[in-house]
Amino acid sequence: MAELHDLTALEQGDAVRRGEVSPAELAGHYLARADRVGAFITRTPELALERARALPSPDDGSPGLGPLFGVPTAIKDLNLTAGVRTTFGSASFADYVPEASDAVTLAIEAAGMVSLGKTSTPEFGSPCYTEPDVAPPAVTPWDTTRMAGGSSGGAGAAVAAGLVPVAHGSDGGGSIRIPASCCGLVGLKPTRGRVSDAPMYGDPVGLSVSGPLARTVRDAAAFLDVLAGRSVGDPSWAPSPTGSFLAACDRDPGRLRVARFITPVIADSPVDPACVQAWDDASRLLESMGHDVEDVPVPLPPEAVPVFEICWAVLTALSAAPPGREGDLRPLTRWLSERGHAVSGPEFGLAIGEMRRLAAGALAALAPYDLVLTPTLAAPPLPVGALRDDNDPAADFEAQKAFTPWTSAWNVTGMPAISLPLHWTDDGLPVGVMLAARPAEEELLLAVSARVEEATPWVHRKPPVW
Repeated sequence: MAELHDLTALEQGDAVRRGEVSPAELAGHYLARADRVGAFITRTPELALERARALPSPDDGSPGLGPLFGVPTAIKDLNLTAGVRTTFGSASFADYVPEASDAVTLAIEAAGMVSLGKTSTPEFGSPCYTEPDVAPPAVTPWDTTRMAGGSSGGAGAAVAAGLVPVAHGSDGGGSIRIPASCCGLVGLKPTRGRVSDAPMYGDPVGLSVSGPLARTVRDAAAFLDVLAGRSVGDPSWAPSPTGSFLAACDRDPGRLRVARFITPVIADSPVDPACVQAWDDASRLLESMGHDVEDVPVPLPPEAVPVFEICWAVLTALSAAPPGREGDLRPLTRWLSERGHAVSGPEFGLAIGEMRRLAAGALAALAPYDLVLTPTLAAPPLPVGALRDDNDPAADFEAQKAFTPWTSAWNVTGMPAISLPLHWTDDGLPVGVMLAARPAEEELLLAVSARVEEATPWVHRKPPVW
């Protein structure tokens, strides 16, 4: 008989609505599972059980219970949660407890989902690996000597190890899709403005957006339905979908034009043969499903890289440590912050403007195509510590770029992008493949992804620590 954690998030929600299991029983089941993969910075068992028990019973006639009502989840440690320690992955905020929750946390609570705690993230969500000073490294459950990716590495590790069925992540340069690839999951970066960043609005560039990490496309779509929405005061927002994102998974996407390229965008780096094979296999799969796949040039020019780096450095500098705690920052954060502080206000403004012009050029070049196909990463998950270099932060940063040479392109353009776990190496490591769609076309992206999952299902795959 299947264990509760063998069920998908939607199956668990259905079991709650049928009265076969209570939200408290689900929460208790997951809280009893050990964290062997560095997924959590802070667990909140008492609060989780209290909230689970306080939820209305489905037979109480409570209206509007969604498909994930009563389902456990977890919130990335970059997001404010009232009364719960929120470290932003930094020793400089090791004891910080916010008084208010942000829009993401409130949306999760309003849907009747139960957060079990805060998932691990690197300092201020900057690196593409999750090795913070305030917690053990987040590792992929497929090989616990290897990284879970970042910056939503704790979220990816938690879902892949069966510690929660679905988890919240955020993505400013690949931070949902990178751990999805490393952990064998579905990771969706939504369109810019799809999920509110209220009340912090800490990213004036518009690179980052929250989204789901899940084991299936349908679970990811259902969780996006929970997260999506605008708040009064949002500087930008995506147009409302025609229906639910979950319903989009059942649509026929029709025959599509798919652009593909494999040349790295932000680094002149080699691509592991396993990643090339995954990309080639995905191309053939899409063709076998009736879609037209065409090779295209890289849509962003090399001069986009230094522009992105200016913005990234300034965003890091804005993530300041509390007064007197600057010495607690990691070498990479200090190095990026110094670069950011060296940028003048006019230079930053010009960089944002240039980034928007470059994005417009890429969007125009890709406009004839419904989807864009690339690898997610340039290699399978690397050993813990393979990218981190505290003695040479510049080398650390370059190594990160070489590992993730495609993901940030879609943060620049604001397009939705999804990593799908379509390949495993001979020694059992997951390799993701990435699809991107035009802005605000998550419904199409989910419809295609659901068909891909039907053709090559992966939910039956379980890592050794499952």
